[in-house]
Amino acid sequence: MALKTHGTMAVDWEQRIDFDRLRRDRLARAKALLARSEMGALLCFDMNNVRYLTATHIGTWAQDKISRFTLLPQGDEPILWDFGSAARHHQLNCPWLGERSRAGIPLLRGAMSPEMGRAEDVARKVKIELEMRDLDKEPLGIDVVEPPILFALQREGITVIDGQQLMSDARVIKSQDEIALLNTSAMMVDAAYEELYRAMKPGFSENEAVGLASKVLYDLGSEYVEGVNAISGERCNPHPHLFSDRVLRPGDPVYYDILHSYMGYRTCYYRCFSIGYASHALVDAYKRCREYLDAAISLVRPGCTTGQIAAVWPKAQEFGFPNEEAAFALQFGHGIGLAIWEKPVISRLVSLEHSHEIKPGMVFALETFWPSKDGWSAARIEEEIVVTETGHEVITRFPAEKLLIAGTQYFTVNGPLPTVREAEPAPLPELVEQSR
Repeated sequence: MALKTHGTMAVDWEQRIDFDRLRRDRLARAKALLARSEMGALLCFDMNNVRYLTATHIGTWAQDKISRFTLLPQGDEPILWDFGSAARHHQLNCPWLGERSRAGIPLLRGAMSPEMGRAEDVARKVKIELEMRDLDKEPLGIDVVEPPILFALQREGITVIDGQQLMSDARVIKSQDEIALLNTSAMMVDAAYEELYRAMKPGFSENEAVGLASKVLYDLGSEYVEGVNAISGERCNPHPHLFSDRVLRPGDPVYYDILHSYMGYRTCYYRCFSIGYASHALVDAYKRCREYLDAAISLVRPGCTTGQIAAVWPKAQEFGFPNEEAAFALQFGHGIGLAIWEKPVISRLVSLEHSHEIKPGMVFALETFWPSKDGWSAARIEEEIVVTETGHEVITRFPAEKLLIAGTQYFTVNGPLPTVREAEPAPLPELVEQSR
């Protein structure tokens, strides 16, 4: 393995993740793209972009509130306006930011109504900083924004343009420290799957699985369990993307997607099992699902394109959907970093006509789905991949080459029951590259 697996502590006796370098590399990448753009400055409200530029964090409770914002002017350092006392904390504990951390409160996604004047306050704060640098006549890029703030900025005479793509482009190539954090995050999910595999049996419920996985992750140092999709039995097809209180039964398929973050860096990591035994319909589906995934992974290397990867996946109509939009995210690839969906996106919906080159330093997840012929079970698998200078490395290590049987091993007077039931399946057709 080229990538090292470190512990989660900082130590003096070996080189691990260098957080100072992480901060410098991220900011330098954004500054370089800004310098080449038409923007005079970049204003970010997205929590992940704020963290990327300022290396600050105030907890996942604020993730959806658009309650903090940062301005990156051309040729200068970022200025952060943060939630109440958090700004003072950054002044005292973030020497790379210091007095550029200030208190500033927007509308909290509409919780403060427009007549309270918060939008105008935000716009004025930004305008003052731009005027000080003679940037107030230059376009201002914004990633996401509440409409009253957008209108207030425009009333101040500021030209607002799309800055979201600049930040997406900055984040697409990961530094060595970002890759190390993503590898550590995946390691934690390896451990969660080990505990789930040992715990699953008839009577174990989906919500119990979510609780168990969450505990393992938090015990290991996760800062945020964004979600654990736990899908079993007839809920596997169609795929509902959320867990319930359904109880596992013998012969049930079950698949999970575990999404969490370590130091901000996330996972998107599916695994699929069967409880006690598996039908041949499920085994067939799993084999097809794995073959499509392996066909995609085998192509991953610098110079390959997202369109070439998407082309090996089946058309939507081949697995029961009317078009690619209806089947979106079932045969899917997506960048992963401070968010679970980043560039590059790999899908037959967009990648065949709008293909992008795969480059070293990209980290993305590839995930496949295949419904069983029985009409209710299905298989779902996902791997996270780092693009290296010469190829790729898979960082999701819990075994998934073949369908794993979890739970009770059933015995008869003549010995154990076979773990696969029904007649032998017909061989699967060979995969061929799909045309448009």
